[in-house]
Amino acid sequence: MAASLNAHLDTPMPPYTITQVRWPEHAAELLAIRRAVFVDEQGVPEALEVDGRDDGAWHLLARDGAGLPVGCARVLPDAHIGRLAVLRGTRGQGVGRDLLLAAVRLARRLGMGDLYLHAQTRARGFYEAAGFIAEGDEFPEAGIAHVLMRLPAGQART
Repeated sequence: MAASLNAHLDTPMPPYTITQVRWPEHAAELLAIRRAVFVDEQGVPEALEVDGRDDGAWHLLARDGAGLPVGCARVLPDAHIGRLAVLRGTRGQGVGRDLLLAAVRLARRLGMGDLYLHAQTRARGFYEAAGFIAEGDEFPEAGIAHVLMRLPAGQART
């Protein structure tokens, strides 16, 4: 018992936390991340980014060790995972992966079956690593090539 406890204590904690947050109280933080990634970096028009669906969504917010917002994701009532964004300086630390897995766990707790998302084609492998399967042809969304991806009910990689 002591050996397994010590092994657990030696496992480093990630340098960030992910929590479920409510839109009204955290809209400014969530939008700041999404604007930085989607609007400023990728050139998505703000009118497309702010789509009016946030009030009815469940949101996840990642914060770094200093408590600053660094990433986000949302789950819509129709089982659509989206708006997964991580600030440039925080990428490569597992924040995006953990946000995606947290979104899947949240959707499963909410009783959602098949989950889906619109993946930018350059991120297809990222979502495949989490168990999502591409379906159909590429399509443009906000001027960026995307592909529909599904995670069948009962499947997820952790």
